[in-house]
Amino acid sequence: MDSLISTLAIWALPVVLAITLHEAAHGYVARHFGDPTADLAGRITLNPLRHIDPVGTVLVPALILVASALFGAGGILFGWAKPVPVNFGRLRNPKADMLWVAAAGPFVNLLMAVAWGVLFKIAASTAPGAYTMPMMKMADAGMQINTVLMVLNLFPLPPLDGGRIAVSLLPNRLAWKYARIEPYGFPILLVLLFTGVLGAIMWPVMAIFRYLLAVVLGF
Repeated sequence: MDSLISTLAIWALPVVLAITLHEAAHGYVARHFGDPTADLAGRITLNPLRHIDPVGTVLVPALILVASALFGAGGILFGWAKPVPVNFGRLRNPKADMLWVAAAGPFVNLLMAVAWGVLFKIAASTAPGAYTMPMMKMADAGMQINTVLMVLNLFPLPPLDGGRIAVSLLPNRLAWKYARIEPYGFPILLVLLFTGVLGAIMWPVMAIFRYLLAVVLGF
């Protein structure tokens, strides 16, 4: 039980920040390119309560962490927040601007992964104390969850960010056909997840990113 509580305590802040700031970034960039929908809905905010989805932000990550703590089960820790409302038709240049709106979330996860890496480096260089190890564990959790969300969301499957980036970059005729996959995107993603295909694709990419992060930051 103590192990479970400490695991949840270490992961809670990194997970909430990673998921909610990802969504807020979409809304901020959408507003920049002409769509105020998220702003009018009060979703461009650092208040996590405005973004938390009871299932995706709390229940699913908690169940994965509980399974890991109690049974040593491995797997990808992931979750989601309430999607920020974006009306792509209100963007000044809908097809081109869609790329920047979609890329904003993974880019923020990249920045947070680097920030947590810097914190890990600082904690590792600090004289051992009561908070040194918990800080290193939380920083490592922050790097992990942000790496997962960045790589997962760049997977080129609508409605993931990578899918919308692909739609933005494809020629109009192909983009329209590819966008029609979106209603089936989440079921496809679940099939890929539970069959292990998604993990087989993601783990090498995440491992390379974590290695580069460690090399750049020197830990």
